[in-house]
Amino acid sequence: MPHKPLDRRTLLRSAGVAIGLPFLDAMRHAAADAKKAQAPQRMLLVGRPLGMYTPFFFPEKAGKDYEPSRYLKVLKAHRDHFTVFSGMSHRYPAGHFAEVGLFTGVHPDHIRPNEIRNGISLDQEVASHVGGQTRFASLVLGGGDAAWNRRGVRVPSQQRATQVFKQLFIKGTPEEEAREMRRLRDGQSILDDVREQVKTLNTKLSDADRAKLDLYLSSVREAEQRLQQDEKWSKSPKPEVKVATPVADFSGPQLLQRSRQWFDLVQLALKTDSTRVISLHLGSQERPEIDGVTIPHHDASHHGQEPSKLEQLALIEEAELKVFGEFLEKMKTSAEGEGTLLGRTAIFYASNLGNSSSHDNTNLPILLAGGGFKHQGHVAFDRKNNTLLANLYLRMLHQMGIEAKSFGASTGAVSEV
Repeated sequence: MPHKPLDRRTLLRSAGVAIGLPFLDAMRHAAADAKKAQAPQRMLLVGRPLGMYTPFFFPEKAGKDYEPSRYLKVLKAHRDHFTVFSGMSHRYPAGHFAEVGLFTGVHPDHIRPNEIRNGISLDQEVASHVGGQTRFASLVLGGGDAAWNRRGVRVPSQQRATQVFKQLFIKGTPEEEAREMRRLRDGQSILDDVREQVKTLNTKLSDADRAKLDLYLSSVREAEQRLQQDEKWSKSPKPEVKVATPVADFSGPQLLQRSRQWFDLVQLALKTDSTRVISLHLGSQERPEIDGVTIPHHDASHHGQEPSKLEQLALIEEAELKVFGEFLEKMKTSAEGEGTLLGRTAIFYASNLGNSSSHDNTNLPILLAGGGFKHQGHVAFDRKNNTLLANLYLRMLHQMGIEAKSFGASTGAVSEV
């Protein structure tokens, strides 16, 4: 019968006398549990804008003992550490425009051609809870339009890995640091002025205008909090990493090199606890420098079931998944306390397109790795009546210790992992 762990500070008390206990095994377990509880949870969202050829991705059989598909053979060394989901989507109508809803999962009525009323993306929701504990509340990398704040405003993405590396790990010159401090103080001063002006305005506005102003003020408060956090971290030394500083940013044709560069940077940012939330946009329209590929990636993705294009698309996507597998290996071999970085990081890898050739946004290619989930191999939902992807996002929030009741258009949390 298992025994309840004891706190090391447990005392025996009698007649007003307190007697300290020796260090017992039960206390060791309690200390281990406390250490485990303190280990941070992290999240990485990877979005691929050109879809994936799902007949080569989804296994035929559900469960843990599936036969790997052509693409999953590339990841076979990690099959115990990820789950593939089929039959999931946001149920958005066909079109590339749905990329903006990939990580927000808002109701389909809010993501329509020429009418976008977006909500907060999963990475920014998590950042709103845990972002204050690290130098960067979140990192939005690689480009794309997948990260959105609570007011449905797009969060700008950083597209130069060399610049992100500098922000994370390179100490600025005295002049640069002084300039940064002036920027922070000037921003704080501007916010102070705005606050005083708002007090005056409030007495002259209608209820409707005051509601609009409250929404604006929430932006001001967020900016103020961000400035306070930036000022605090500006006085703390940046972490030191034993890797060479990248000197060049890879371009579209260098698709695989570019992906490796971003994944290496992601691993460093998480390992140094510089941030706990990252979204990453990967992809290129151009012809990648991959043996056997002679057409642009975009053309291959719009294959129309033409065998020669499908084969070139497969070469591209297999190569991309191989790079992703290298990243999983690096995360798996990065020790963190008694666990690994992979075990503490929920890694979501997907696209907004289930069939890029027809711009279809249903039955999306989805892979969830690491993060301490009870991975099930292949979870197969109905491919005609898709389960809402926002239900998986809600489950991911719960895994981060965020007890949200809903997220986006969710109807409940996925229970399969």
